[in-house]
Amino acid sequence: MKRRKNHLIPFEKSKKVIRLEKRGRVERGVPVSAVIFWLMGACSVFYCIGIAGMGFGTYFFLIWGVLGAVFVLLGALLANRALIRRLPGWLKAVCLTVFCLGAIVFAAVEGMILTKYDATPTPGADYVIILGAQWKPQGPSNVLQRRLDKAIPYLNENPDTIVIVSGGQGPDEPVSEAAGMRQYLVDIGISDDRILIEDRSTNTWENLAFSGTMLDRENDRIVIVTNNFHMFRAMQIAKKQGYKNVEGLAADALKAMVPNNLLREFLGVVKDYLAGNL
Repeated sequence: MKRRKNHLIPFEKSKKVIRLEKRGRVERGVPVSAVIFWLMGACSVFYCIGIAGMGFGTYFFLIWGVLGAVFVLLGALLANRALIRRLPGWLKAVCLTVFCLGAIVFAAVEGMILTKYDATPTPGADYVIILGAQWKPQGPSNVLQRRLDKAIPYLNENPDTIVIVSGGQGPDEPVSEAAGMRQYLVDIGISDDRILIEDRSTNTWENLAFSGTMLDRENDRIVIVTNNFHMFRAMQIAKKQGYKNVEGLAADALKAMVPNNLLREFLGVVKDYLAGNL
């Protein structure tokens, strides 16, 4: 049996490169993930504009405009399939991990906030602490008025309960929040001798720290009055400061402001946790 000789192809004849077509489904259209981010971006921008038109709250609402721009850019990035393919696998894995962890933390914190959304106290508290919010030239802000109006029925039903109004004076406020709240309660029929004033605080931690000097944190029964979205953080701060018998009385808030309030409160909870206040 004869052995066949190997016929080698001369080098100069082997230069032609043959490119093979990729097999499988051809990717067409815009990825669903990009569309989702674009929709989120559009909703965020329109929500920012809507809050600006209503004229409620602080300038925090501008964060929705920033989020809208970020979402739109992320959508554009995800829509660029060629760019995504060029990114190293480890970088895509890190980005996906960070995104998923952030989503989990956000959902967990929001879940904790919602656990106190309908806080209702038992009768007979020794003290009610109404936490301050912005006082405008024409009177209490919508957020603060809801706190005051929520506290009034409880105070009427429990005539022996003392009320502490807590809040200092900001640079854009004509009077301290505590002074404004005191006058609001007196005008509505709450006796002045039942009202204690704490007018130095500038945040929730100080509200409860300064108010705590007017009562016995160990033995007195305390009811904290604030809005539903703020109740979880206020209660946790109170417990951190040694309030042993504390309950909440949650006032509602404007429905249109719920997303803004929940986002802002998420950041507030994270900030106070990192500061050791919770």
